[in-house]
Amino acid sequence: MDSKSLFIGCSFFVAAHILTWFQLNGQFLNSWFKENIWAVAICGIPISFLFIYGTKYAYDAFDGLIWPGRFIGFSIGMIIFTIFASTVMGEGLTNKTIISLILCFFLVGIQILWK
Repeated sequence: MDSKSLFIGCSFFVAAHILTWFQLNGQFLNSWFKENIWAVAICGIPISFLFIYGTKYAYDAFDGLIWPGRFIGFSIGMIIFTIFASTVMGEGLTNKTIISLILCFFLVGIQILWK
């Protein structure tokens, strides 16, 4: 496993998921997002590039395997969503959500640590 590629890939995934969170949920925070839906949709183009590069670096990090990058990207998305839903939207964590997040950490751990 190439740690440098993994770090770069995860960085792209984090940036992509943060921007995606605001792209999708900004409509509940500010009327600008509701009134400028085309501008918000067009922002999906650079976000897509972040996902593409995140996937590329994860693929490189795991010697040409696509599953580890998929699980890591998914788990990063779950973690980012949790952080922003909690801090920005004020939604609390239920037991079901907490268990799901723990499973996300297990997914990432398995992909990174299991040889």
